[in-house]
Parts: sequence; structure tokens; C-alpha cells
Amino acid sequence: MITYKNTIAEFQNHLLAQGDELATIHAYQYDLKQLHVFLEQTGKQLPSATPRDLRAFIHSLSDMHLSAVSINRKISAVKTFYRFLMQSKVICVNPAMDLELLKTRRKLPLVLSVEEISAIVEAASKKTPLGLRDRACLELLYSSGLRISELLSLKLGDLQLNERLLSVVGKGNKQRLVPFGNKARFAIDNYLLNGRPAILKNKTSSILILNARGRKLSRMGFLKILRGYWVVSGVKKKVTPHTFRHSFATHLLEGGADLRVVQELLGHADISTTQIYTHIDREYLKEVHRLYHPRA
Repeated sequence: MITYKNTIAEFQNHLLAQGDELATIHAYQYDLKQLHVFLEQTGKQLPSATPRDLRAFIHSLSDMHLSAVSINRKISAVKTFYRFLMQSKVICVNPAMDLELLKTRRKLPLVLSVEEISAIVEAASKKTPLGLRDRACLELLYSSGLRISELLSLKLGDLQLNERLLSVVGKGNKQRLVPFGNKARFAIDNYLLNGRPAILKNKTSSILILNARGRKLSRMGFLKILRGYWVVSGVKKKVTPHTFRHSFATHLLEGGADLRVVQELLGHADISTTQIYTHIDREYLKEVHRLYHPRA
């Protein structure tokens, strides 16, 4: 018997298997629960929804004054879910096929200057095992443009120190090779020699980035660590792990890197995702022109 619980459970397993992040999976679960409650009011279940039902659901979200960005996430969840039901042969017709995302103004991501990046990285101590770990994390985030989930999932075997390369498993379980710079290599070497053994004590682990108990560092654990260095650094802009990724891409393009190379380094499946950084570059050029041209 097809029930809400077992259908959602199978969908979650599907998302996990294709490498989606837990945050995305939990968000989709919440969105589909909302749709489930909406459909129950008309006596329907998720597999029996019609295109009209789904359009009515989207309209109800607008009536709740949700932002277009929030509604688009729910539309994405619905489209992904019904595509899964089609693939699983639970339904024969996809009711979400013609659902379209709402038009939004694409928000440019926040980017740090090279000086602001340096201030945050330099806030990490070079004298304690945990400080050495944090320094290696920050250097890698900026040097390689990794997602936080990619950084925290790295294993010792993913490192090619002599070649200065990382083997990274990104979204959709897609593997890519990402280079890192000399400063990051120095920080990793220091962590591996003087930080990681002290954290592990007599234990063993294949995970590169460890918490104080010698286990895999969690996302929330790293966010707290980063917030501490952000405060100490005095940087006024909001700083998240993704801010390092945005800065990595923007600084490469400002330096003349090819867009497709940056796409490959970031692990973007679609180059249109990477193109937002060219908009940042244009905004930067316009700002420089405004500030320094005598007739701007």
C-alpha cells in the first residue's frame, strides 16, 4: 500500500543515494509535508494530485505572502518529487511537468576582498592543534572553492599533497580534481604533522578534518568556529563558508580566469550557475568607473 510515510522515505533515500545534501533533503521533506496537508483538505494523497491541485497549492503559498525565492524552492521540491514518482512507476503522468519557477531578481552573492579573507584566515592560531586544523580549513575553502560539505567529507586518501590536488565528491556524487595553492599546502602539512596527531591521540581515522574528540567535524561545529574567527577579524560583511566559495570564484574571474575553468573547479553542472560571478565582475567594473572616471 502506498502511504505518505513510505513514499517520502523512499524519496529521501533516493536523494541521499544521488548525493544531495542533508539540508536540501530536510527542506524538501518540509515542503512536501506542506503539500500533503494541503491535498488532504480535498481528500487526496500526493500520488493522486493533478496539475490543477499543484497550481492551487502554489497560489496558496502566494496568499501566505511567501517570497518568490521561498516559493521557487517549494516548486523545485514538488517537481523533483513527482519526477521521482514517475521514475519509480508510482504514477504514469507527471502533474508537475508544466510547473514553472517564478521570475526573481537574481541576488548577487556577497564577496570578500583579498584583505578580508586574509584577516579571517590570520585569526586562526598557528600554535594549537585545533587552530592548525582551522587554519587548514580556511585556507582550503578559499584556495579550492569547496562547498562546506565537500571540505568536511575529505579523507586522507583524497589528498595529493605533492601535486597539490584534491579528489572531491560533489553534488550528484560527481568526482572532480581541484588544485590548491602553496599557502593551503603549508597549512595542511602543518595540521597533519602537528595538529591532527594531537587531536587523535591514540585513535585512528581516515577523515581529514576532525573535531576535538577525534571524530568527523560537523557542519554546525564548523559554522561556530568560523563565526568566532569572523568576529575576531573585525570584518563587517556577513561571512559563511559559501562566502569563501563566492570569493574564490570572483577573484579568479577578476584575475582573468576562463569561465569554463571556474565552472569545472566549482563543480557546477550548468555554466549558467557560474555566470552569476561575471555579473559580480561587471558590477565591480562599473563601481571602479563611477569612482575614478572624471565624467562618470
